[in-house]
Amino acid sequence: MDEVWCYMKNERHFIHEKIAVPPQAPRISRSRLLKVLDAHIASYNATIINGRAGTGKTTLAADFARHVDRSVAWYKVDAADSEFTTFSEYLAQTLKLQRSSIVPERLLQLAEKLESNRADLLAEAFVFQLTETRAEPLLIILEDLHLVYDADWVVPFFGRLLPLLPTDLHMLITCRTLPPAPLWRLRSKQMLRVVNEGDLAFTIDEAIQLFDTYGLGEEHARVAWECTSGRAATIAEFAATPGRAGRAVADNFLSISRSSFRVLGSPTPDYQT
Repeated sequence: MDEVWCYMKNERHFIHEKIAVPPQAPRISRSRLLKVLDAHIASYNATIINGRAGTGKTTLAADFARHVDRSVAWYKVDAADSEFTTFSEYLAQTLKLQRSSIVPERLLQLAEKLESNRADLLAEAFVFQLTETRAEPLLIILEDLHLVYDADWVVPFFGRLLPLLPTDLHMLITCRTLPPAPLWRLRSKQMLRVVNEGDLAFTIDEAIQLFDTYGLGEEHARVAWECTSGRAATIAEFAATPGRAGRAVADNFLSISRSSFRVLGSPTPDYQT
């Protein structure tokens, strides 16, 4: 009865959208990055996608979730989830959707009893339940984990969880800043890999492919790529805004023309109408 009451108490505030893969597919799939993530799954316990807002972290993670050859448990972390029991509840519930061995009520009861500095014990309980029965491989995606970095349970929980993950599980974390130092050291132990902001930037070929979906040519894509440095959100907005790409090409042409006239020592003509 206590377990049922505990579950019902938390169900009242539970936001189910937080544990659903974002439904919108990207304009193009970036096979270059999907291949990198796929390679990480085969060799490491976890991958971090790190970059500022607008660099395409969530879009890439969601696209990978649709392409990866395994089940996916998604959890969109919010700042309010810094409460240990709240985080535990959402993580348990999303895992329950893919692994029948997970018993959220028991995990939540344990989270409520533990001091935050003993969060490692809950990590062990999660791994035990995940491996209690055989199941197909699983990808666990935590979106925006940086929002709870300041919580004192983060380091003991993930410091214990990540090394214990079995080979059929992989954790993918998106964040705007790198994890606290104790977790970052897992990289040197070959447990953790990072896709950084530079990796997330569109290549010129990806920009051309994106602009082609809008019926825009290579010239438009090249100008936009130079103007945005390939930043995902900016170049996508550039391509989607009617007239902007064409105006940028014209501005670029005028800039080159004026520069040429200055070199020749001639006055710059007035192109305005």
